[in-house]
Amino acid sequence: MTQNHIDKKRVQASFNKASALYQDSAVLQQHVLEEMFLRLKLLKNNPDNILDLGCGPGNAGPDLKDTYKPHDLIYLDFAYDMLKKAEEKNRDHFLKAFSRKTAQQFICADMEAIPLVENSIDMVWSNLSLQWCNDLDRVFVQIEKILTSNGLFIFSTFGPSTLHELRASLASFSQYSHVNQFIDMHDIGDALIRCGFSDPVLDVDVYTLTYNTFKDIMYDLKHIGARNALQGRAKAMTGKGFLYQLEKFYEVYRTNKKLPATYEVVYGHAWKANKLLDESSIVKFYPKK
Repeated sequence: MTQNHIDKKRVQASFNKASALYQDSAVLQQHVLEEMFLRLKLLKNNPDNILDLGCGPGNAGPDLKDTYKPHDLIYLDFAYDMLKKAEEKNRDHFLKAFSRKTAQQFICADMEAIPLVENSIDMVWSNLSLQWCNDLDRVFVQIEKILTSNGLFIFSTFGPSTLHELRASLASFSQYSHVNQFIDMHDIGDALIRCGFSDPVLDVDVYTLTYNTFKDIMYDLKHIGARNALQGRAKAMTGKGFLYQLEKFYEVYRTNKKLPATYEVVYGHAWKANKLLDESSIVKFYPKK
């Protein structure tokens, strides 16, 4: 499954630049992380090897270690500066909180080319990172391969209603796609089945953040690295004239003196499907004649 093509180098640059102030602006990301842990508590799972895929600044690490005390916890992100933040955060937490040794690894890599061996990970966790891939099927196939038998994949990602106010405002005066396109929950579920997962469970929550000014919205988007990264975008979309036009059209959404920014969040989990035994290994019993 492919999406509008994302310029990965541009995304990397955005997240590297945002790493210093990301924590202050990532209010929604932190809330979604907490919601994922609530869902995780309902699942019977005791992973010894965990991959935090698209780990960002490593916010999930302390809770993953507190909850499971895994033998191995691997952090993977394609933005090097974000990964360094994750290393700093989790190194300090590990030294303060744990007597049992948890081996931590920090890998700078693209989730579309996960450098891990097959059947090596018991649980893959991914919080709001899948939207930055170009080929969801490719990512899902790799996750399925690295999971051990009955391994768990739990994730969140943005759905198609995300930032619909911004998208509509842009469409009012610009022909270019300035906002990334996100995949529908049902298409994500179909992709999971297609890529070898079983029992996928998905649900959607819609969150609306409110701001005093349009500049506040753009500030938050910039400092969580969520700038437009589609190839073929307009090159001069940050000029004063462009932003003036955009703000003018966005103002129609003001309600009770606040401007909204809507996010559709898709939550999901699925298990690596048990493979059927090879026909030659099955013991058959036949009735006596």
